[in-house]
Amino acid sequence: MSARTTRTRLFAATTVALAALSLTACEGDGADSGAPAPAANTSVAGNTNQPSAKGGSGDAKEDTAQAPDSGKGTGAGSAAGSGSGADSGAGSGAGSGAGEDQSDPGLPGKCSASDVRITAANAPRPINHLLLTATNTGSKTCALPEYPAARFGEAQSVPPVAESSKPQSLTTLAPGESGYAGVRLSSGDGSGEGGYDTQTLTIPFEDGSIARVTLPSGGVFVDSALTVTYWQTSAANALEY
Repeated sequence: MSARTTRTRLFAATTVALAALSLTACEGDGADSGAPAPAANTSVAGNTNQPSAKGGSGDAKEDTAQAPDSGKGTGAGSAAGSGSGADSGAGSGAGSGAGEDQSDPGLPGKCSASDVRITAANAPRPINHLLLTATNTGSKTCALPEYPAARFGEAQSVPPVAESSKPQSLTTLAPGESGYAGVRLSSGDGSGEGGYDTQTLTIPFEDGSIARVTLPSGGVFVDSALTVTYWQTSAANALEY
């Protein structure tokens, strides 16, 4: 072979070898570029926040752990509420018992006009005074009203009561017992106004019944000084005012 031919073949072989080396290098680059891909995926997986996921999981566990605690708290609150209710019930029972004691059926009821006979008499002193006597003619003990709401004649209002004569408690009458009230009929010195003579006296009771009282013969004279006392247990006390 000629030297030219030999050089040509050597050049061709060299070219083929270089092409092969180049191809191998390309394949190596591809393998290298693909190799980091899993690493990149691993990094991405890490970026999908495995720490965050762990943190999220931890939060969930904390919430779950708190849930029983809060449930226990609710149960305790309910128990406390139930206890309060029991105490409240006990209090209500006590109050109810007290109410029953206060409404003791053994206490005397209020007097009615059908239980009491009232008489009126001129008092020897002081002058211009009338003594009212209320006697229990019934079979049970009863309590008189605080004072006689006396209506003389056609009077449209009842006389005022002397507050200084108020006793510590209502006057209570057993069968056959009497209570007393004084009535100042007029001023006595002529200072009263609107005076008039009357021969009738009515005294209403709290149940709506009315006692009709017979006045002394000839009737009585009343004016603006008309005043009554509270019912008393003695005639002396009733005439002190």
